[in-house]
Amino acid sequence: MKKLITTAVISGALMFTATTFAAMNSDSVMVGGAAMYPQKNIIENALNSKDHTTLVAAVKAAGLVDTLQGKGPFTVFAPTNAAFAKLPAGTVDSLVKPENKAKLTSILTYHVVAGKYDMKALEMKIKQGGGHAELKTVNGQPLWIMSNGPHNIQLKDGQGNVANISTYDVNQKNGVIDVIDTVLMPK
Repeated sequence: MKKLITTAVISGALMFTATTFAAMNSDSVMVGGAAMYPQKNIIENALNSKDHTTLVAAVKAAGLVDTLQGKGPFTVFAPTNAAFAKLPAGTVDSLVKPENKAKLTSILTYHVVAGKYDMKALEMKIKQGGGHAELKTVNGQPLWIMSNGPHNIQLKDGQGNVANISTYDVNQKNGVIDVIDTVLMPK
């Protein structure tokens, strides 16, 4: 009888663990070789992405970790390491220096929009705008979105640079991340 009870308890614990793990994984999206879980916040997930180590380092240097761990919701257009590598040589090294914190903060907050804009919401804004729409970033400057075909949204920054969204709707506890291929620059 004792063996039967022990077996039942262990089986129940294993089923609970498997069910919880499956529920966590069912909504996860792979980014940079790591699963992004909707139960975690933007920073907790970004720390695991090998494609976003430069972004994470920049967020830390700018002192924005607490903000992006906050309640939100936020939409973060997250440039990859390859996007940062497209900047002129020395740009990233210069931006993460303490004396350039204000400029770095301005650039990073230009990648953040208050509210949760998944692909459907972005497409709706574009449709309502007749093919393009303006989003107000946390830094206060506008960012433009436009369609470049079905399920293909592009962003245009204040300097005329265009970024493509490569991964959409990476849901987070406090918003959503869309992965982009170009660092956006305010005017």
